[in-house]
Amino acid sequence: MADTAGTADAIVIGSGVNGLVAAAELAGAGWSVTLVEANTRLGGFIASDERTLPGYVHDTFSSWHPLFVSGPAHAALGEDLRRHGLAYRNTDGPLTASVADDGRVVVADRDPEATAAGFADAEDRRRYLAALDRLAGNAGPIGALMGSEITASALLRNGGGLVRGLGRAGAEAWLRDLASSGRAWCRREFTGPEVDHLWAPWLLHAGLSPDHASGGFMIPVLASTMHGAGLPVVEGGAGRFVAAFESLLRSRGVEILTGTPVDLITVEGGRATGVVAGGRTLRAARAVVASVTPNALYGRLLPPGSVSRAVVREARGFRYGRGEMQIHVALSGPPDWRDDRLARVPLLHVSDGSASTGIACAQAEAGLLPDRPTVVVGQQDVLDPSRVPEGAAALWFQLQETPFAPAGDAAGELDAAGAWTPELARGYAARVLDRVAKHAPGLHEKVLAIDVITPADLAASNPNAEFGDPYGGSAELDQNFFWRPLPGARHHRTPVRGLWHIGASTHPGAGLGGVSGHLAAQALTAPRPAAARVRGAAARLGRRRPLR
Repeated sequence: MADTAGTADAIVIGSGVNGLVAAAELAGAGWSVTLVEANTRLGGFIASDERTLPGYVHDTFSSWHPLFVSGPAHAALGEDLRRHGLAYRNTDGPLTASVADDGRVVVADRDPEATAAGFADAEDRRRYLAALDRLAGNAGPIGALMGSEITASALLRNGGGLVRGLGRAGAEAWLRDLASSGRAWCRREFTGPEVDHLWAPWLLHAGLSPDHASGGFMIPVLASTMHGAGLPVVEGGAGRFVAAFESLLRSRGVEILTGTPVDLITVEGGRATGVVAGGRTLRAARAVVASVTPNALYGRLLPPGSVSRAVVREARGFRYGRGEMQIHVALSGPPDWRDDRLARVPLLHVSDGSASTGIACAQAEAGLLPDRPTVVVGQQDVLDPSRVPEGAAALWFQLQETPFAPAGDAAGELDAAGAWTPELARGYAARVLDRVAKHAPGLHEKVLAIDVITPADLAASNPNAEFGDPYGGSAELDQNFFWRPLPGARHHRTPVRGLWHIGASTHPGAGLGGVSGHLAAQALTAPRPAAARVRGAAARLGRRRPLR
């Protein structure tokens, strides 16, 4: 029988960015909070380690924080986090780039006009800037779609705001963009290839492919966010982000339990009352906040009968996206890029745009290792030289079109028989390195050490990365926005009273913004209307035993 521990106002399950934000904001509002994490350290997919050689600090998983520094969680917690040691390095110039197989390069700068100046067609330059201006002019309703609870009333209110601001035709244009894929939007809006080449690969970071609906909406959102916020990285490595949060949480009195997987969320009278974790029952007086997948929440953690069979069925049908691979490379010196502009770019893609990235996505979704994968190349030491020894360099590769259980190789070169082996991981890493070296002669001679993290490794390191998907589930339109995570449980407030669902599987989806944790904390700590307080008091009176 589990031992019963003390009672906190709130128990937060999971310590990724959303769990950290929720715990910090609840504690800041005066709540007593217990944060429970299955792994031995906090952070989820936020970590940094010397994974190759001493002196080389690699961001193990995620790295770039534009969504956090531009979001509401940073507005609420940023000053306190800085006092606890968080510092960023950012760029004011070159931002991101794409390099094609034939050597064509397109570069984005923090300055949108400098970016547009690189487009060959004058009308494309004008339309690119106009798209950014149109987004900025409708920041209110668009921001509400991305950063607040999506309810039917909110959709009507924000839709009305678009109609009032843009007229019916303008509002319909936004709906058309939302229904469009990124490939279709680029073809429709631009004559030349530059915008597609530059921004279509970025859709991978939103859990999409160039051919998924909503890409036509997301490309301007992504571009605008990065023009505005840059691509900040944490000074000294992403692990210092977690260290700053841990210091802040402890200063606010949060009880932190690591190495403590949650086995059950306890429910009494239709209300979440705590968790069973590490052999103990932890009680929650006011809320349980769970940063987990829908499958885990509704299929494993809640007692049978806690929610309707329809919700359980929807959770079983929740879809996950492609797997992901990370490769860390220690170099004796910086790459010698054929196009020397790339030496100053923090993050670039080896991709032809929608053409090659779309094919690679299709191959991965069919279970094949892509023959020409899109390679995300991070050069964090361009912004933060403290991460590598003097004169050295490191590369951070991300492969977002990787099958969890490879059934074959599109190039017909590697033996893929349904599972990752050390030999297969090394072989595929060699393909990736060859693909990058085509644009940086002599790269192989500078390689000192390589570390590979397969999709299977991702899934083993974080229970939320089911099937090696680090984005918390497919972000296709029918499983996003109003329908995320589930049509029958689409808000952070779940059908179980006192139970809140946050994390990448919930709105607004993946990314290091911490928005779902912020929204849940804000809703929990918001002053209740007088009528709700009266109803709550009446309910409590009704539960009291009569005097004897």
